[in-house]
Amino acid sequence: MELMMRDYVVEPVNDEINEFNVEFHGPKESLYEGGVWKIRVFLPDTYPYKSPSIGFLNKILHPNVDDISGSVCLDVINQSWSPMFDLLNVFEVFLPQLLLYPNPSDPLNSDAASLMMEDKKKYEEKVKEYCELYAKKENPISTPSEESDEDISEDDISDTTSNDGIAADADP
Repeated sequence: MELMMRDYVVEPVNDEINEFNVEFHGPKESLYEGGVWKIRVFLPDTYPYKSPSIGFLNKILHPNVDDISGSVCLDVINQSWSPMFDLLNVFEVFLPQLLLYPNPSDPLNSDAASLMMEDKKKYEEKVKEYCELYAKKENPISTPSEESDEDISEDDISDTTSNDGIAADADP
């Protein structure tokens, strides 16, 4: 209810009260500005004592978001969650901070992290391309076209690192 009162678009999933999608807009003055994503939220029975599971449903290029599952690597959700936090904190503070300040040294998407560290300009162009392809308001759950060349190619990166990051327990 708090999210809807703040003008977030919230859609229930399977008529469940503890599972829903939230429309999330990229933060201003970021590479993600203008993008719109659907975020799957699952609230465990013990919420707010246990953190929600969150994940991006449409593609996003970010070192701390798994490119396949949409899971998010965010310490405040994974390890330091407190019952004092709520979903407004997730959507108005935690996710915007994640997008504004990626951490390539603890990646879920090692290709994006490598590209960011090796060629920041190319990384920024690729992020904007993903926003254009997958995060449009009119179709926030678009899927990649077989003809498009949206994936990071081997030319974009020279070496990938292993994923030692801890993913949010998202079930998108």
